[in-house]
Amino acid sequence: MLTVQELRSCYGRIEVLHGIDLHVNSGEIVAVVGANGAGKTTLLRCLSGVQPVSAGTITFRGENLTTVAAHLRIGRGLAHSPEGRQVFTNLSVEENLRLGAYIFDDDRVEKDMEDAFQMFPILKEKRNVMAGGLSGGQQQMLAITRALMGRPSCLLLDEPSMGLAPIIVQQIFDVIRELKSLGVTVLLVEQNAYGALNISDRGYVMETGTVTLDGTAESLIADERVRSAYLGM
Repeated sequence: MLTVQELRSCYGRIEVLHGIDLHVNSGEIVAVVGANGAGKTTLLRCLSGVQPVSAGTITFRGENLTTVAAHLRIGRGLAHSPEGRQVFTNLSVEENLRLGAYIFDDDRVEKDMEDAFQMFPILKEKRNVMAGGLSGGQQQMLAITRALMGRPSCLLLDEPSMGLAPIIVQQIFDVIRELKSLGVTVLLVEQNAYGALNISDRGYVMETGTVTLDGTAESLIADERVRSAYLGM
């Protein structure tokens, strides 16, 4: 579904991605793990089009998206739930969700919203509450469902567990598993390496802008380098 070849990106004159190669097959959950500053968020920003690519290609469902504008990629089926949630704090939960569906004008939007509320019932209770008044966990739920309102075939999830209580993290990870069963492909960036790999099919380890390891989730969890560096084992 998604292929990244020799991807490079810079902030000013400083190159932060140094030739990334990865792929995501349809129906997979693929984790990208690594320390803070490894380039994981920049990778997702390049995929969604909000960070310029200096070299390499991004191919999604057979189409070269490398130079396609960010606002057009959602229509191709690629949605991004960004690091730090980035909800519209002065808009209600419902208004945030409707913005997620901005490219659609059909009856299905209401059903999509009900599906979102079924996934995270607390959002239905707070549908008229300003997003800025939600807890961190609730804002993360909103960020994920807002991305899903775009009906993506592939969801880019950036650090969904960051700063959340363990019980909320488990709820988020359970929903990611559920998305796979619903046919949504997920590329998951996480510092919580064990939690991410535990729900993924495959994974990539990034260090300072390069992929240093990749393989099945089971093989990475068992790898001594990953265990000592990222799993605390």
